Amino acid sequence: MAKCHRNDVGSLVLDSPTTAAGHSRIWTSFSGSAFRRKLFNAMSCGGGSRHRPKSDFVADTRSVSKPSKLPEKPKKAKSEKLSDLLNMPECSSSETDTEAETKKKVEALEELKLVAKELQGEDSAKRKAAASNVRLRAKEDSEARATLAMLGAIPPLVGMLDHHENDAESQIASLYALLNLGIGNDANKAAIVKAGAVHNMLKLIESPNAPNPLVSEAIVANFLGLSALDLNKSVIGSSGAIPFLVKTLKNLGHQSSPQSKQDALRALYNLSIFSCNVPFILETDLIPFLLKTLGDMELSERGLAILSNLVSTPEGRKAISVAPDAFPVLIDALNWNDSPGCQEKASYILMVMAHKAYGDRQAMIEAGVVSSLLELTLLGSTLAQKRASRILDCLRVDKGKQVSENYGGNLGAAISAPIYGSSSSSTNPNGGPIECLEEAEDMMSDEKKAVKQLVQQSLQNNMRRIVKRANLPQDFVPSDHFKSLTASSTSKSLPF
Repeated sequence: MAKCHRNDVGSLVLDSPTTAAGHSRIWTSFSGSAFRRKLFNAMSCGGGSRHRPKSDFVADTRSVSKPSKLPEKPKKAKSEKLSDLLNMPECSSSETDTEAETKKKVEALEELKLVAKELQGEDSAKRKAAASNVRLRAKEDSEARATLAMLGAIPPLVGMLDHHENDAESQIASLYALLNLGIGNDANKAAIVKAGAVHNMLKLIESPNAPNPLVSEAIVANFLGLSALDLNKSVIGSSGAIPFLVKTLKNLGHQSSPQSKQDALRALYNLSIFSCNVPFILETDLIPFLLKTLGDMELSERGLAILSNLVSTPEGRKAISVAPDAFPVLIDALNWNDSPGCQEKASYILMVMAHKAYGDRQAMIEAGVVSSLLELTLLGSTLAQKRASRILDCLRVDKGKQVSENYGGNLGAAISAPIYGSSSSSTNPNGGPIECLEEAEDMMSDEKKAVKQLVQQSLQNNMRRIVKRANLPQDFVPSDHFKSLTASSTSKSLPF
């Protein structure tokens, strides 16, 4: 039987049975051209089978063409080098900016050194120009303020405040240069005072020639800035600056500008914080002036703040209590519903005075403080309500002590007499107890009437707010039941 096997070239060979001649023959079932095609396919495709599909051959030919894409690596390397080249200008630009900033700072430092050198020179024109330059550079540059102070600019600027020289322009330039050097810099403020600026400024004020109004305004501004530092408060207060500030505050319309008046008031407030300056303030007529101008809303709240600082000392409380119309004016401030800050400060002053002195409590009662306090407990701010309640507590306790003293300590019998006793049992040969009780009853009836009126007003205001919040018609009329509730309300609803 014949067998098939593959020869070296991948062709099929058929072994036939031995013929009579004893030779084998090759089975040539295809032509020579077909054999050459098969041989070419085998050599090009790695000796594949003759049964290989055509699609595989196409895929192999595509895979053979892939080496054409191998040169991508050099392109990637070139792209990386290109990105490095693109990034190089950025690095160089940042380095250039840093060098430019450094150069700019060096130039600014050299300019400041030149300004400080010109301030210490002998040429008055150059010193005036240098002071103006300091004023401009220190206005908004905190680093320039510190640098100029380190370069020694403060002493020559203080030295320019010479009262013997009548150069107002140089004085104004120096004053505002010092003012700007002290903005937000406590070290510079202390250095300015230590260099003798306060003494030189007062010399300018006390000079025989009337100081220029612009010079006075600049001095007031400097006192305001320097007094903000606690270390300078005692030096300025004891130097004699307080009378000048009070004079500036009172001379509105003559020489003082509105801005100068506000600066003087704020400077006095800073100085009044330090208790050692209170005697210097009491030597002036500041308290009567503040009480007189308390209706001016531009000055009222700051003026009440000054009085709040003064009332913390016994001397200040005494000076306020003896001032003309002090309590009526302060009690009137309790009714300023459009200014809660003034109400709070006025109630603080009255609270301290009511707590410290019996005579002040009597003066408050005589001035009609009770009704204002009752209204404040209902309609004031939270802080004002607390302070008003404390004042009423002081007045109520003091009133109980007074009744106890009038009845020789038998307070329980005196109070219970009109309720449980008969008219004969409460009589007295002198007639004193009955008259006192009748007066107290009349006073309490007036207070109850005021309380009822205030409570009714408060309830009506709350009802209006509820109506507005509920979007009800504006002509909404409360029911008769609500009216009866407001009419029957008593002082039990008060917070005290």
